[in-house]
Amino acid sequence: MVRVKQKYNIWLWRNLLMQEVKEKKESAPCKPEDYELCGHFINAFQIIGKKWNGLIISSLCDTEDMRFKDLARCIEACSDRVLVERLKELEKDDIVKRSVDKETGIISYGLTEKGVELKPVFDQVHNWADKWA
Repeated sequence: MVRVKQKYNIWLWRNLLMQEVKEKKESAPCKPEDYELCGHFINAFQIIGKKWNGLIISSLCDTEDMRFKDLARCIEACSDRVLVERLKELEKDDIVKRSVDKETGIISYGLTEKGVELKPVFDQVHNWADKWA
């Protein structure tokens, strides 16, 4: 019973936090005192913090375009079903672009301009991980 109550409290806290963020104006710049409720920051981490998204983006940062099978080989622990789901989500968020070769019909994935701008972020994460993780 205690565990269920804890999960409910976490769920309730998260929903209240998200409600406060939605109530704030989305176009308003974040002030340092508002960082814990900064909608832009929360939205960014909802995208890149989702399981497998970081590895997908990081893998695509290293190459121009990748075929699905090559991407799946880079992220072996992720099932094909989940990888397809994440790629569709990232495509919807305009981070990943899906290209189909007209002659061969081969599908490949790459980063959009928005996705390419994440490369320095992931380079820093790699540097941090090499030093501390």
